[in-house]
Amino acid sequence: MKLSHLKQLIDYFKKFQKINAIYRVSDTIIKVAFDRDDELYFDMQRSNSAIFTVKSYTRSKVYNAPFDVVLSKRFSRCEVEDVFLLGDDKILRFTTLQKGAYKEIRTYLQFEFTGKYTNVIILDEDEVVLEALRHIDLFSSFREVRVGQKLLPPPTAPFVAKEYPLEDLKKFLEETYQERMNSRLKVLKEQKSALLEKKLTRLKKLYGALDDEKILKKEAEKNEYLGNLILANLHLIKPYQKHLYVKDFEGNDVEIKIDSLFGAPADIAKYFFKTSKKLKQKSKNLHIERASLLEKMEFLKHFIQTVQSAVDIFKIELLFPAKKQEKKVRQSESIEQFFIDGYKVMIGKSEKGNIELLQKAKAKDTWLHLKDRPSAHVIIVSDKQNLPHDIIYEAAKLCAEFSVFEKGRYLVDYTPRREVKMQEGANVLYNKYNTIEVAL
Repeated sequence: MKLSHLKQLIDYFKKFQKINAIYRVSDTIIKVAFDRDDELYFDMQRSNSAIFTVKSYTRSKVYNAPFDVVLSKRFSRCEVEDVFLLGDDKILRFTTLQKGAYKEIRTYLQFEFTGKYTNVIILDEDEVVLEALRHIDLFSSFREVRVGQKLLPPPTAPFVAKEYPLEDLKKFLEETYQERMNSRLKVLKEQKSALLEKKLTRLKKLYGALDDEKILKKEAEKNEYLGNLILANLHLIKPYQKHLYVKDFEGNDVEIKIDSLFGAPADIAKYFFKTSKKLKQKSKNLHIERASLLEKMEFLKHFIQTVQSAVDIFKIELLFPAKKQEKKVRQSESIEQFFIDGYKVMIGKSEKGNIELLQKAKAKDTWLHLKDRPSAHVIIVSDKQNLPHDIIYEAAKLCAEFSVFEKGRYLVDYTPRREVKMQEGANVLYNKYNTIEVAL
């Protein structure tokens, strides 16, 4: 964020009299809703900070860290007394006032657009730190940012900033959003698509390396034949032989080579019978493994297309939620999990995943499926009777995106899980339901 731009934005900020609401919409972006429904977003990314405006910005999750608690408590529904640049530097300070029945509380909200030390700091009247987006210790900077400590003034900039005149402040804020989002979206698309392509390539290699059923059956028959041959020639076999010379059932001489040593000749026959049984079982189940890999590859292809067709970073953030390291809960490989504005949404990646999803879902969870055609099963985890329409719409859109490749408009049925009766496999019956239309 340029100092010249901040100076020109001061007059724009001075028109605001109140802060109605304030909260984080992502890890580094804070939304401030001023009076007259004016909304500004402060992106406090290190070395890449900015202020922008946009009609709507989907919140990736609800933040409840100490910083967020103090932020909401001190600045929701407060008056803006003053706004200025501290020390004529890239530090924007709002002086706010909360009026209660018995006392008034004055608090400073400080946005510091200072390169790698970019921060949001909440201070009391004595300039003591109440909370901060980033806590900074004395090992990182002489200017410590720690709760309960008085905040020192920043050093004076050793240069004179250049001026960059802005003709239209409102347009500048809108264009800032577009430029940042387009740039970040392009990078995220490339990164996430590459990640998914790598997974898809690995699955293709596994699929290509699968054995052939006919070859496995022949190997099974061969091992069974050798086992029977050894049983018929036990009297000719000595313990711990690696080269066996026996007679086949037509009286011909046959040489059999084995890799392991066996003390009892009968154990050699058991070894061949056991190997034959394993090969038969593998041949029998090979179609299941093949079908599973095909379903996983199909799911990843849908995933890649969904990423590449995303029109904003909110979609990417939805598709790739941040992993919580503190909760080491093992996730099913057959189910993909997303979060839409705090609601958990799960999608079956295969028939096995769809069945598992239906079995795990609770009665009040919401189930979604494309109308009158095969599709992935989707579950919105919630015990609420009336889910927000936008949550249902986004979940329905995910259902379509992970089920079809063609662009168009699709109907998606949704109903509480208790209304869905499982039939054979992932097939279901349901009577009471609603339908929503989504566009891809």
